[in-house]
Amino acid sequence: MHVGDERVWWEMAPPGSDEDLEQRLAMASPSDTARGMFLRATLEAVRTLGDEEAVRRCQRVSGEESLVDFFIYPVSANLRMVFAAARMLEGHYGGIDEALRQLGYRAAESFMASAAGLALQFLARGDAKRLVGNLPSAYRAAVSFGVRSVVWTGPTSGRLTMRREFMPYPFQEGMLLGVLKKANARGARVCGHQLSTLESDYDVSWEV
Repeated sequence: MHVGDERVWWEMAPPGSDEDLEQRLAMASPSDTARGMFLRATLEAVRTLGDEEAVRRCQRVSGEESLVDFFIYPVSANLRMVFAAARMLEGHYGGIDEALRQLGYRAAESFMASAAGLALQFLARGDAKRLVGNLPSAYRAAVSFGVRSVVWTGPTSGRLTMRREFMPYPFQEGMLLGVLKKANARGARVCGHQLSTLESDYDVSWEV
């Protein structure tokens, strides 16, 4: 394996670490943006601990003074806020991975309550497979970066691939679990695999 390979970097930078954040920020361009709803969801997750000073610190770290759900913001602002929030929440949730997962879950709740999320639910009509199958187009409505696709491995299982995705895999696991909850998918399971800094796969399944 070559020294410059992203997979070498990944081995040196577990999710939520300073190195992990630095690598992701270095790969982001000004055209990589996300909707304000995701940043606001992060602030709400921090607010659940009842610590308004922590909320203010997260917002200061992002560099954004005010947040509007449908405005677009640099993904770098979202990354800084999510990583800062995960570090504040890791003691509450028993580790950085679970903190990231909970932040992703909150982001899903926020997205599914948005116009794009409601449209996604309308198209799915309560069917979990249809909902997951429409996720790649839903992501395109919410963020400007990345390519996502779904391959089905069974009637209630599939693999979602994400390429040039800036959020760590535990965050996306939580996001996907939150989406599946909206479809009332029983026994939903999501297992993420980080392939390189901006590449990950997710095995999703649920009970009939």
